[in-house]
Amino acid sequence: MTLKSAILGTGSALPERRVSNEELTETVDTSDEWIVERTGIRFRHIADDSETTASLGTLAAQRALDDAGMEAGDLDLIVLATSTPNQTFPATATIIQTSLGIDDCVAFDVQAVCSGFLYALTVADNMIRGGSASKALVIGSETFSRILDWEDRGTCVLFGDGAGAVILGAEEGDRGILASKLHADGRHNQLLYVDGGPSTTGTVGKLRMKGREVFRHAVVNLANVLNETLDAAGLDASAVDWVVPHQANRRILDATAKKLGLSPEKIVITVDQHANTSAASVPLALDTAIRDGRIKRGDVLALEAMGGGFTWGASIVRY
Repeated sequence: MTLKSAILGTGSALPERRVSNEELTETVDTSDEWIVERTGIRFRHIADDSETTASLGTLAAQRALDDAGMEAGDLDLIVLATSTPNQTFPATATIIQTSLGIDDCVAFDVQAVCSGFLYALTVADNMIRGGSASKALVIGSETFSRILDWEDRGTCVLFGDGAGAVILGAEEGDRGILASKLHADGRHNQLLYVDGGPSTTGTVGKLRMKGREVFRHAVVNLANVLNETLDAAGLDASAVDWVVPHQANRRILDATAKKLGLSPEKIVITVDQHANTSAASVPLALDTAIRDGRIKRGDVLALEAMGGGFTWGASIVRY
């Protein structure tokens, strides 16, 4: 039988502080009605000074290990998707590795913004199927609040902090990652980007976005890549039990579902509670839906995301 990367466990973590739209109106020129109407967001979690991308990622990872019934020492690969690392270098994955008590395994970061988890998942899947790993920890963890311009009401209300993680294991059988497709088109850099970096300004910079243009590209690209990935898996949309999308904007989720002819009831939605957590959003939504009982073993899942770059991608998984 063909070797696949099966999801053995999931976990997630959120900062302690939960911020409502009403609380944001105390410091930002906005309203609950404006935010909900345009995005569907009602709450987000914001990290305090003691909470970092590494600490949130470590907590999500430990919960995923517990869910899989594994010890950290069983891992031979850690791939972290993040655009908000603890340091420019070394990789934040190595900080998580040490926090988990692992002395030696492959550990590195992947940076593809909101698509980062799909990129990291695909890298880990290929390493498992290629025989260079057997048990992998794939994490999406972000502290996007650190790079927001809190005077830009068009962007600061959209994002939150958090982490999600999955444990992948090599298996022969029906379950696992059936197909993945990734894309990038750097011509759209200036539509969603951070205006700083070590090699340019020597600063971290702040997030900048042209929301209408991003929305337009997102709906088309996500629908196309989902169809492409379903074709690669030999399935059609009717076979999908749950779509677990990047949680950017409720309107994008609804428009993508409509374009694919999918029932809105098949879409896992957490954007109202977590806002956009970038690379963390897909694994965070996945863990939420597994733990509340919506997603069950044997279900066919469509994971998808699009982010700055532009980057976008999808995976079809039999859970």
